[in-house]
Amino acid sequence: MSSDKDGLSPEALRQFGTSVDFGQTAHDYANHRAGFPLEFFDLLAQRRYACSGQTALDLGCGTGTVARGLAHHGLQVTGIDPASDLLGQARVLDKAAGVEVQYRTGTAEDTGSADQSVDLVTTGQCWHWFDRPRAAAEVKRVLRPGGRLVIAHFDWLPLPGNVVEKTEELILKHNPLWAGANGTGLYPAWLTDLANAGFDQLETASFDLSQPYGHIGWRGRIRASAGVAASLSDEQTKAFDQELFNMLTRDFPKEPLAVPHRIWIATGVRPQGKSSS
Repeated sequence: MSSDKDGLSPEALRQFGTSVDFGQTAHDYANHRAGFPLEFFDLLAQRRYACSGQTALDLGCGTGTVARGLAHHGLQVTGIDPASDLLGQARVLDKAAGVEVQYRTGTAEDTGSADQSVDLVTTGQCWHWFDRPRAAAEVKRVLRPGGRLVIAHFDWLPLPGNVVEKTEELILKHNPLWAGANGTGLYPAWLTDLANAGFDQLETASFDLSQPYGHIGWRGRIRASAGVAASLSDEQTKAFDQELFNMLTRDFPKEPLAVPHRIWIATGVRPQGKSSS
């Protein structure tokens, strides 16, 4: 069976994804889920994947972490997400950050954008939730010839005995159907998606860094994950959170936690010329 995100089959992801609603996590998502770091946007700028003055579309934008970063770099950005609660949080965060992003509800498979209307499409931490062939075709439709798609991830890394490994064990105890454990932060299948859709100039880039979290922040970050508040009841989430609190207090009392993460991107360009249609 062909594998998908972190060794998971497409069937497993589809089965789990039907029960996930990130709108239920909007408050924790906005307050505790660390967005893509400055180093990510620096990489996009250094490689000229994202340039001031470009028009960008951010799919699955959530609370706007990628959209906001692009706006800070001078791009005109529209964010699209099916969860209106997340978009509401994004607007609040944008106002506090002093940037302007346009948001609308929609999906990666049906953006509502015009043909060949944007220079850049980004998706942060969400390509695996999409109908990937349809999303890739839609991205190619809305990109101008020579326009670029950037699929990005900012994943925690479970290592032997670290707080991520112990937290994932706890999530699986409370939600055995959770499909996100034991990740490596690498997604080679996304390159096949790009190639099959007719993108060229395919490239990848990655680097690791530590993201600091206090106990309260880590608990909020985990509640905002797909395996907890987005797919468990309020009562189940409270029971999980109490057990996570106990584990952190007992096994990882020192704050802040230095949580290892990996930035990984896959990118491709819509070809120039008539053959790109």
